[in-house]
Amino acid sequence: MAKKTRRYLTATMADGYVKTIGPTTDDFTHYWRIVAELSNGRTEVFWGHTRSLSEARRKRIATEEAARMRGWASFAFEIVELVETPA
Repeated sequence: MAKKTRRYLTATMADGYVKTIGPTTDDFTHYWRIVAELSNGRTEVFWGHTRSLSEARRKRIATEEAARMRGWASFAFEIVELVETPA
C-alpha cells in the first residue's frame, strides 16, 4: 500500500480569519466554525473539520440544540472548503 503524503490544509473564513491544519494525511474537506455570543456578553469559538460537506452540515443541527441548552444569545455557524497548501 502506498504511503500517504503529509499535507497542510487551509480554511479562509469570510471575515478573513485563516486556519491551517497539518501536517496531516487525513482526508478532511471542510472546516466549520461556531462563534457563540453568551448571555453575559462574552464570546466563545468552537471549530472542527470534517471529511464531507454533508457531515459539516449536520453540525448545524447540533449547534441549534446546543444554543438552546446553553442559553446562547446568538451564534454564527460557518462552513468553508479546505484548500491544500504547500508545506
